[in-house]
Parts: sequence; structure tokens; C-alpha cells
Amino acid sequence: MPVSTIERTLVKSPPELWELVDDRELMRRWSAALTGTSGEVNVLEREPGERLAWEAAGADARIELILAEKGWGTSVSIRLAGDDVGDDAGSALDGLVDELGSPQRRPFSRA
Repeated sequence: MPVSTIERTLVKSPPELWELVDDRELMRRWSAALTGTSGEVNVLEREPGERLAWEAAGADARIELILAEKGWGTSVSIRLAGDDVGDDAGSALDGLVDELGSPQRRPFSRA
């Protein structure tokens, strides 16, 4: 079974990163980027603030994300395993971690 992993430390807090990754739309988008399939995701494991694992419907692939506080930031580890892991999964994972590390813009709300 092919496996691809990436680990990087990002200068964001675990709660800030968890808010970003605990989102089904993000999981669907990541699944599509990593396996080429789009559709619903099935969350397999969820430990708020620490660990999230899911699989995409129609793909033989499991994506697991682990967050751990590390110094002034957070260690982010993403593991992709399954028969639908492509040869370019490593570069796709690199791009996804870059996305997490980039500044997030939120619209201002007017009261």
C-alpha cells in the first residue's frame, strides 16, 4: 500500500489550525487534490485540536492529520495511505501544508 507523508512546523497555534482543518469542505478539496476523486468524506477519527483522519467516498485512500504544539508554533503531520495514492502525492501534500501556513483572510463584518 503506497504511503506519502509530510511533517512541518507552522507558526500558528493548534486551535487556529484546528479551526481551519475541521471543515468538511476542506477535507473534500484535499481529498480531490490527493486522490483525484471528489465527493463526500467519511471522518474516521476525530480528536479535537490534535488528530483528524478521513477517507473520500470512491477512493481507497486514508488521510490523517496530526497537530502538536512545538515551540512557537505547531507541528503538522499529514499521512496519506492507500492504493489511490498517486506518484505526485508528495508535492500535493507540500502544497496543502503551504496552504495551512499561509495567512488567512477573513471578511470584516459590519454591525
